[in-house]
Formats: sequence, structure tokens, C-alpha cells
Amino acid sequence: MNIEEIINDFPLLKNRNITYLDSGATTQKPVQVIDVVKDFYENFNANPHRGAYSLSMEATEMYENTRGKIAKFINSRQAQEIIFTKNASEALNLIAYSYGMDNLKKDDEIVLSIMEHHSNLVPWQKVSKVTGAKLEYMYINDNYEISDEEIETKITDNTKIVAITHVSNVLGTINDVKKIIKYAHKKGAVVVLDASQSIPHMKIDVQDLDCDFLVFSGHKMLAPLGIGVLYGKKEILNKMTPFLMGGDMIEYVYEQETTFAPLPNKFEAGTQNVEGVIGLGVAIDYIENIGYDKIQEIENEVVSYAIKELKKLDYIELYLTQNAKNHSAVISFNIKGVHPHDVASILDSEGVCVRSGNHCAQPLLRYMGIDSTCRASFYLYNTKDDVDKLVNALNKAYSMFERFLKK
Repeated sequence: MNIEEIINDFPLLKNRNITYLDSGATTQKPVQVIDVVKDFYENFNANPHRGAYSLSMEATEMYENTRGKIAKFINSRQAQEIIFTKNASEALNLIAYSYGMDNLKKDDEIVLSIMEHHSNLVPWQKVSKVTGAKLEYMYINDNYEISDEEIETKITDNTKIVAITHVSNVLGTINDVKKIIKYAHKKGAVVVLDASQSIPHMKIDVQDLDCDFLVFSGHKMLAPLGIGVLYGKKEILNKMTPFLMGGDMIEYVYEQETTFAPLPNKFEAGTQNVEGVIGLGVAIDYIENIGYDKIQEIENEVVSYAIKELKKLDYIELYLTQNAKNHSAVISFNIKGVHPHDVASILDSEGVCVRSGNHCAQPLLRYMGIDSTCRASFYLYNTKDDVDKLVNALNKAYSMFERFLKK
């Protein structure tokens, strides 16, 4: 598929005269995903696992077939290791409560990176307060990367959990998670990998990485809102207690006791987002049909061009690693002396959509000595023309503040 054919698959990009540069928050949805959600409600709407009638069994088959598809997509050993959640945040909370609360004790250590999204930080703060475990952080260097020395200094024999983002949602830095996982395992720690910002852009192989847990959100990879995935090694998941209780995660319920269903049902209480699951399956089909090599080719060309053009603007401050191999599709920046919210508002008036704020990563920005940034995040439907529109809008924004900034 060429870029014109790809763009043509996204109705919103045709229906709205905008330049969409906020895919790090949520991607637009291709018509194939939209259509399958509509088709589910028109032809297959029933609860999986709960009916002996054919409609329910068809819904069950669609739901479980997608579980198998996701297992294959990330190279999980078996489908039972795939748990559906509503997003990566819920998946991380599930790990924190069901694994962290039961397996940590006073003076154990939880190691995070300073880059973590609040969803992979705040739950561990809660766990540390309840269990008496200590939170430690791996900090970034001047190139916005985690050094080998930082990894080997912070992950110790007392470390029981390492929770790390694969790609920073603020900086676009691609962490060497395979190295971190290997070192953490050498010290006896379990590793939680947040792949929310990586899996839309690069192939993930959980067996090759050897992570113990992995989470991601469907809405950042072309799927509907409200569907996420938790992968966990079967031997660990089997020992964990459920996080949420209710329908479909039980085996037998008595007046005073309950036994729980086997994996994966043990962690999927209540009626699930079935249409979201099915939409995620089609989103995966879409990504695989284009191929990660093609996605990276498109993104590398556009992001490299964006960095080159933004570096020409002497009023722009860029926050990104200088190592192109370690950088993904996110560019954070500020107009010097102008609040990011003002910049984003002016860009919006020009039809350019970027994120502004702290990007749910306040500790990182505080460590960097800033309050917030603008963030342009690119995906497979973006072009150099989108970059040109961004630059033109930035020039307009700067021109509105220039006379005040030079006083």
C-alpha cells in the first residue's frame, strides 16, 4: 500500500480538514476497524461464554479467536497468557495489585525509570506504601537515555520488580529493554514492560524479550477505545489472585467461599468489551498487512524530516535523543518563552492537532526542569506535508509572541 491508499482508509482524516499529530495519545481508526465493530452489533451481538445458543457461541468464537491472534502477534507461548483489560492502565493496576501486593515485603525494591507514564508509576507508589517496599528510579542522561551504569547501579539484589516503558511517550526514547530485562532477571527481579508506545510502531516478541509481563492499549494502534491487553507468563499468572471479582471469572460460588476459573477467565470479570476485542483483531490484521517494515519506512522519513525542519527554527527547544536509532515517532518541543498550551491553541486554529501539557509524566518533566511541552506524535498516515503545516503554524504562533519575547 502507498501512503495515499493508507490515508484513504481513515474516514476522519477525509472528513475533517486537520493535520492530526497526536497518535501517541490515540490513533485514528481505519474503515476496516469501524466496519467490523458495526458488523458485530448488527449481526453477532451477544455475550461470550454465557449462552448455549448459536449467537452467543459465535460471539465467543470471535472473541477467543482474537485472543489467539494476539498471542501469535506478540509470540506468546499460548493464548491463555493473554488477558483482556480496558487499557494499559488497568493492566498495570492488575499487575500491581494482584502480583505486587502479594509478593513484596518491607525493604524490597521496585525500580522504575523516571520516564514512566503515571499509569506505570502511581500504582507502584500505592504498592510501596502498603508493603513497605522502596521505590527506586533509573534517571536519564543529557541525551535523554538510560545509561548502562544507571541500570547496573539501580537494579540490585534487593530489586524484586522492574517496571519500564519500552518507548517514552514524552521523549520518544527507545529504551534497551532487552538489556534491562536480562540484567533484572540476573538479579532475580520480575519485569513489567509497558509497550503502549512501542507496539504500534515495531514488532514485539515476548519470548525473545523474555519479559514477565507486557501491557498495551488498543486505541494507540488503530483499535477502538476501551480495549487493552495484559500478557503474563503462565506460571506467574496462575499463582496470582484475581484483581476484579464477578461474573465469568468464577468456577464455583458458595455462601462463604468461591473458587476461581482457570486462565484467562480468572482475570476477566464481567461482560467484556467484545466489539473492542474484535476491532483490535482487525487492527492487528491491518498492521500486519502493511508490515512493520513499511510502517517504519514511512515514519522514519516523516520524523527525520520533521526533526530537520524543526531544528531550523531557532525559537524552538527540542527534547529528544541525538541517536536516531533510539528514537521513535514522538517529538516534544517548546517555543522558548511561550506556554505550550498557548502554542497548541494557536496550532489548533491552523488545523494542526498536537498535545500540550505534562503528558501524564510529571516526574520526568520536573526532572528535566520544565512544566510541560508540546508534543507531535506521528503514525503511518502522516506525511511531509503534515510537517510543513506544523512548521507554518509554529511560525504563525511565534510571530504572535515575537515582539514580547524580544523585550
